[in-house]
Amino acid sequence: MEWFFRWKLVVIEWLTQAGVPEEQRATIALALFAFLVVVGLLLAGWLTVRLLRKPSLPPAAEETAETPVVEQGVAEPDATLQEPLAEPVIEAVEADVAVSVAEMPKETPLAEEIAAGSDEQADSIAEEATLLAEVEVAPAPEEIAAAVAEEIAPVEVAVVPESELPVKVSLLDRMRAGLAKTQASLVGRIDALLSSSQSIDEDLLEELEEVLVSADFGMQTTMDLMQSLEKRIAAGQAADPQALRGLLKDEIWQRLRLEAAPLDLEGASPFVIMVVGVNGVGKTTTIGKLAHQFVSQGKTVLLGAGDTFRAAAAEQLTIWGERAGVEVIRHESGSDPAAVAFDAAKAAVARKVDVLILDTAGRLHTKVNLMEELKKIRRVLDREIPGAPHETLLVVDATTGQNALVQARLFQEAVEVSGLALTKLDGTARGGMLVAIGNELGLPVRYVGIGEGLEDLRPFEPDLFVEALFEQRG
Repeated sequence: MEWFFRWKLVVIEWLTQAGVPEEQRATIALALFAFLVVVGLLLAGWLTVRLLRKPSLPPAAEETAETPVVEQGVAEPDATLQEPLAEPVIEAVEADVAVSVAEMPKETPLAEEIAAGSDEQADSIAEEATLLAEVEVAPAPEEIAAAVAEEIAPVEVAVVPESELPVKVSLLDRMRAGLAKTQASLVGRIDALLSSSQSIDEDLLEELEEVLVSADFGMQTTMDLMQSLEKRIAAGQAADPQALRGLLKDEIWQRLRLEAAPLDLEGASPFVIMVVGVNGVGKTTTIGKLAHQFVSQGKTVLLGAGDTFRAAAAEQLTIWGERAGVEVIRHESGSDPAAVAFDAAKAAVARKVDVLILDTAGRLHTKVNLMEELKKIRRVLDREIPGAPHETLLVVDATTGQNALVQARLFQEAVEVSGLALTKLDGTARGGMLVAIGNELGLPVRYVGIGEGLEDLRPFEPDLFVEALFEQRG
C-alpha cells in the first residue's frame, strides 16, 4: 500500500497549496481516490465489451494464420512440386480444350474466341508446369546463418564530443538563478535609480529608502541602512550615485556576515536538531534534504516523526528517509509527539548515531497551547540527552515577507530558536527579509533554499549571497 500513501501524500500537499482546510483534506483525497477507482472500472468494462464484440477474421486470413511454420524459418518445398509435370498431362489438357471448342456451335462468337485462345492457354499451362519444376530446394540453416553474418555491419560506438557533455552547474550559478527575482526587484531597481541620477541628494536617498522597504527589508533595518549610508556619504566615501551602490552592498554584507554560523555537528553525540515552524513552510522537505547532506558527509542520521497531527506527515518523512537511506522513528497518527521524541532519543543513544533530526507539527505562532507542546518536547529531549536539542532550527517561508519576521520573533520567545532555514527563496522577490531577520533578532541563518533539488538547500554563505545579488548583468 506504499503507492497509495504516496498518492495520498501528493494529493494532500496539492490541497494544502490550494488552501483547503486541514480537516477536509483527508476526506477529499479519499473521495478522489474512490472516483478514480470507479472510472477505472468503467473503462475496464468498456474495453472488455469492445474486445468481445471484435469481428472475426475472414476465411482467407484464418487459413493464412493456420499455416504451419517450420522451426528453422525456411519452408520445405512439397515433394510433388519438385517433380516436373509429364508431357502427356499437357497433351491431354490440350486435347480436352480442343474437344470442348469443337463441340460448341460455330455460329457463336464466343466459340471462335475460345478456339483462337486455346493455343495461348496451352502455352500458359506449359509455362506454369515448367516454373513448378524449377522450384529449388531451400538452403540449409548453416548457409542462411553464414549469409546473415556477412550482411550484418559492425556496430560503431558513437563518441559524444566533450563540448556536448552536460556541464555541472556551480554553486554561484545556482545562487544566481535562485536570487533572480530578488535581484530584479531590489538591485535592478537600485541600478535604474542610480543610473538616472546625476548626484546624491535627498530625493535620491528617499527613493532608495522606498526601494529597500518594498523589498521587505523592514522599517527598522531600512532605517539602520540609511543612517549608515548617510554617515559614510558625509565622510566623503561616495562622490557619485554609482559609488553609493558599492556602499550599500558593503553595508548589507556586514549585516549578513554576522548572521553566518554553520552547525557544529561535532559538539555533541548524538547532535539533536529540533525543526519547528508553521504549516506549509517546508519543514519535512528541509529535514529530508538535511539528512541527505549529512549522510553524504559520512554521518549516521536518525529521523523522528514528531508531527503526529498532520495527515500523512509520518509517511512523507518516511519517503524522505528512504531517499536518504536513513531510518525513521514514528508512531501512529494522533499520538503524543513527546512520546515520539522520547523513543527517538532512546534509539539515537542506543545506536550511537551522529545526528538526530526531530520533526514537529506545524503550528500557528499565535496558538499558546501548541507552543507549550514544543516546550514539553524540549524537556523530554533534555532529560534523555543532556543539552538537547543542541539546535532548534526554525524554518520560514521567504515568500511570506515580513510575516516571517513575526513568526521568528514569537518562536524565539517560546522555544529559544537558535538558527534559521529560509526556504523558497527562488520563488520570491522579498529576499530582503533575510537581512531583516538577522538584523533585528540576531539569529544566524543556517541554510537557504534556492530550488527544489536535493542540493538546492545550501549552507548560507554571505559572500556568495551578496555577490550573486549585486552582480551586474549585461
